[in-house]
Amino acid sequence: MEITSFPFLSQEDYSHFYTLFPDMDDFDINGEGGLKKRRRKEDDSNNNNNGAMSDILTTLILLDEEEKQEQEEFFVQTQQEKSILEANHRQKTQAMNEYLSDLQQNHAQSDELDHSRAKRTHQSAFAAAAAAVETANSGAGSESGSAVPAAGPHRRLWVKDRNKDWWDKYNNPNVSEDEFREAFRMSKATFDMICEELDSAVTKKNTMLRDAIPVRQRVAVCIWRLATGEPLRLVSKRFGLGISTCHKLVLEVCSAIKTVLMPKFLQWPDENRMKAIKEEFETSSGIPNVGGSMYTTHVPIIAPKVNVAAYFNKRHTERNQKTSYSITVQGVVDPRGVFTDVCIGWPGSMPDDQVLEKSALFQRANRGLLKDVWIVGNSGFPLTDWVLVPYTHQNLTWTQHAFNEKIGDVQRVAKDAFAKLKGRWSCLQKRTEVKLQDLPVVLGACCVLHNICAMRNEELDAKLSFDIFDDEIVPENSLRSATSVQARDHIAHNLLHHGLAGGAFL
Repeated sequence: MEITSFPFLSQEDYSHFYTLFPDMDDFDINGEGGLKKRRRKEDDSNNNNNGAMSDILTTLILLDEEEKQEQEEFFVQTQQEKSILEANHRQKTQAMNEYLSDLQQNHAQSDELDHSRAKRTHQSAFAAAAAAVETANSGAGSESGSAVPAAGPHRRLWVKDRNKDWWDKYNNPNVSEDEFREAFRMSKATFDMICEELDSAVTKKNTMLRDAIPVRQRVAVCIWRLATGEPLRLVSKRFGLGISTCHKLVLEVCSAIKTVLMPKFLQWPDENRMKAIKEEFETSSGIPNVGGSMYTTHVPIIAPKVNVAAYFNKRHTERNQKTSYSITVQGVVDPRGVFTDVCIGWPGSMPDDQVLEKSALFQRANRGLLKDVWIVGNSGFPLTDWVLVPYTHQNLTWTQHAFNEKIGDVQRVAKDAFAKLKGRWSCLQKRTEVKLQDLPVVLGACCVLHNICAMRNEELDAKLSFDIFDDEIVPENSLRSATSVQARDHIAHNLLHHGLAGGAFL
């Protein structure tokens, strides 16, 4: 039923009426009640909508603030971890430098003691020999009744006469080429060339007490010892010399090889030679600007008396089930397997990337001398602006597989060179009697002799082949340059899509 207004009522009557009936608005007098209700509902609805929007905005703001806070916390945590890693690296570097300083000091003290001991021995021997000569002359003078002048230069009486038949056989021009090559791992012509080069450096003069050992015999003692790795006792028996004399000759000739022959036969290539090396590697692999192939091997040693832990080779110990100690030899070779750079003597516990950082090659690169040059290494080295290594992550693409195949071919050149080095010079295959401080000179001489044989096309007997194995540990920070990552991807793309990756991936 529709309710209408009452025009006959006055304002006072209305007021009185509403006082008596306060709920009359529900009857919609004058038709205005429904409008008010609708307005209240609309206002309530608007208020509810505004409240929901406000809640959403508040939630978004809170989420944004939480995200910013998490990013700040992550950044702080990253910086802290970086600081810890840098601090650990500095501590390790400092510890290694202190260790090397102690080692060098111990070596210097040992050398000083050996020198003083040898000096006293020589003085005693000279005094005894002089007394013997004087006694002999006095006896001869008394028998003849007159003074007899001292005789000319002659051998001292107490020198032991040893058998030299073995060396006399190989020193004879009539010895066959095959026999000589089997004994000394090189042809007679190459041996003669080495003797000629070292003549001025190793020649000694005859003395009043004895004749000097000839140059050929001096060089032969050193080369046969390096080639066979036989103990000094057997070297002494073969050449008819004392054990201590053989040891001294090996060190003297190795030092002469380093001084005289290394500048001629083991040097970083000049600009023209580097250009030729790049062309040879690109022809064989399709990878441009490759200036060398790099590899690091370990040479076993007897446990040193100081800082044993630094030379402990954990990986070789686990594989061979025998406690192993070693020093490292890092080398870069050209396409023929000739060494162009070596870094020798760092402790066997150091991984390949740390040995690289200690090398002169790394310093050369830091000075900008390896611009537009790639040195190819295995997965044990980091990827840098000048070191090119294979992909090591899981689930490689075809492009990355193809790249790794080509990198493996280049890297195998260095590994084969080290296999020939150890095969030709067997002293590198087993623990040596040489003192730790003298080993770098001996190993360097082996590398120089390897280069001479390679340059003169000296074939290595198949029975001397040696299977080389060294563990490759991927460094913690294997990617050192974003630019090099892009460069490697570009090379891999070109290898696959320009038909240079090999048939397996085409």
